Amino acid sequence: MTEVTFTPQPTADGSFTFFSPEFEEAFHSHFGARREAEEKFVEPCRLKEIALSRDRVQILDICYGLGYNSAAALHAIGSVNPHCRVELIALECNRLVPQCAIARDLLQQWNAPIPSHLKTLAESHRIQTPTLDARLLIGDARTTLQQVHTSKFQADAIFLDPFSPPKCPQLWTVEFLQGVVRCLKPTGILATYSSAAATRATLVQVGLHVGSTPSTGRRSPGTVASFDPQYLPPLSQREREHLQTRAATPYRDPQLNATAEEILKNRDRERQASPLEPTTRWKRRWRTP
Repeated sequence: MTEVTFTPQPTADGSFTFFSPEFEEAFHSHFGARREAEEKFVEPCRLKEIALSRDRVQILDICYGLGYNSAAALHAIGSVNPHCRVELIALECNRLVPQCAIARDLLQQWNAPIPSHLKTLAESHRIQTPTLDARLLIGDARTTLQQVHTSKFQADAIFLDPFSPPKCPQLWTVEFLQGVVRCLKPTGILATYSSAAATRATLVQVGLHVGSTPSTGRRSPGTVASFDPQYLPPLSQREREHLQTRAATPYRDPQLNATAEEILKNRDRERQASPLEPTTRWKRRWRTP
């Protein structure tokens, strides 16, 4: 991994994010990095409600990045049940990102002991306290997810937070999400910022029901998914029809080792041959810009 120094960039809620030269995207919405962590990930996963009724919560944070989603989760859980034990597994490809976030004091916006705990996690990749057992696995998530499977970890909440599908298609494929779903409890909830038709259709294909979360700093809503649709906000008619267009053509990576370019090229070929409705026709029907 190239040694890169990440420079904090302000967002509208006063928190900071980084920009990734590798993926050519910011790690968070300009509308608010902390707010996005709370409203796109923590709240849809109902972590406060879960923590109120249990003495243990298990979280899988895919693409840990600066650590904001995990920090927001620890804050939410601790605010309603300080004695709740959190078991966290975080996947991240670049060890420098969480380390730079710590070095820049970006996690100081959360109350103690969250910053010091996540500092230990960023530096040592493991921390164990009476209320936190966390591991940070560094490497390609397609590989490190296998360690999660081996440990038989089952999450109450999964945060799916890679860079966008066009930039990082490796972590939005049918095969990768099949592996992710294996780590979700029957009562668990998965949340992601993406509302792309391919994302939602793939989540349905791997066995989940999907719903929308409110838009936060983006034009589109996020997505929440679960085996049980009980707590899922329903998709609108417009969103349901979107899943019947060529935009829902999935990303595929049968051997879990393809490059981004290969995955994108193969999807484009499949989409062009698809019998589904052209997405442009759906856009015209709903007057989508």
